[in-house]
Amino acid sequence: MEKSSIPDPEADLLAYNRAAWNAQVHADNQWTVAVSAAEVQRAREGDWSIVLTPHRSVPKEWFPDFSASPCRVLCLAGSGGQQAPILAAAGASVTVFDLSEEQLKQDQLVAERDGLTIESVQGDMSDLSYFKDESFDLIVHPCSNSFVPNVLPVWQEAARVLRHGGQLLAGFTKPVFYVFDQNRIEKGELIVKHSIPYSELTSISSSDKAKYIAEREPLCFGHSLSDQIGGQLEAGLRVIGYYEDHWKAYPVGKYIGDMAATRSIKS
Repeated sequence: MEKSSIPDPEADLLAYNRAAWNAQVHADNQWTVAVSAAEVQRAREGDWSIVLTPHRSVPKEWFPDFSASPCRVLCLAGSGGQQAPILAAAGASVTVFDLSEEQLKQDQLVAERDGLTIESVQGDMSDLSYFKDESFDLIVHPCSNSFVPNVLPVWQEAARVLRHGGQLLAGFTKPVFYVFDQNRIEKGELIVKHSIPYSELTSISSSDKAKYIAEREPLCFGHSLSDQIGGQLEAGLRVIGYYEDHWKAYPVGKYIGDMAATRSIKS
């Protein structure tokens, strides 16, 4: 991709982040590397796990029994050939929805390689108008809503397309991750600099933003817990499970859980 073809994030954030994630696939970003055929086979045999946050596996009891009855699963902003193929191999009927066409291709590559059926739909996680009300029994939403400036529509749309009694399993970055100076973090120093909500469109310097753009880095946003958890409650979801994770690649995670996951149910 030529520099001149990179969309201006100020003018069209969705187009920019879409292009950035497409580029990340070609750069083998860890969240774009598809699962192996061996992992798919183990999932078929009942030995499987997925993550919503960088390291900690989702508790198995958070999932319905896929063998007991048909389960319609939406992997929301969760392509990359990781969660969707495992869930499909475990017996779920899976649709993966994502902004990046290159990420979606990763799921289809695994599906074709291993004989899985995965429906792929491209779009913005804040707008699920492609789907009818109550279309899914389970939504799996890996840590990805840090790429939208407003997380509340994500929860509202997720609640709309969930059936009553359906569950949302969601990972997210806690706000503490974003309050520190990212340049100093790279040196192992934790210096408070930013407030929440945080935006890489407005919170960082022009030179840092230019660096992110040159390196095809998706731009991030830090949301309050009021929006991440309270927003689910306001959307009509009841939070029934919670855990934290530590992103070991960053110093913040050495001291506090900087990632989290929730299990919510639509009453």
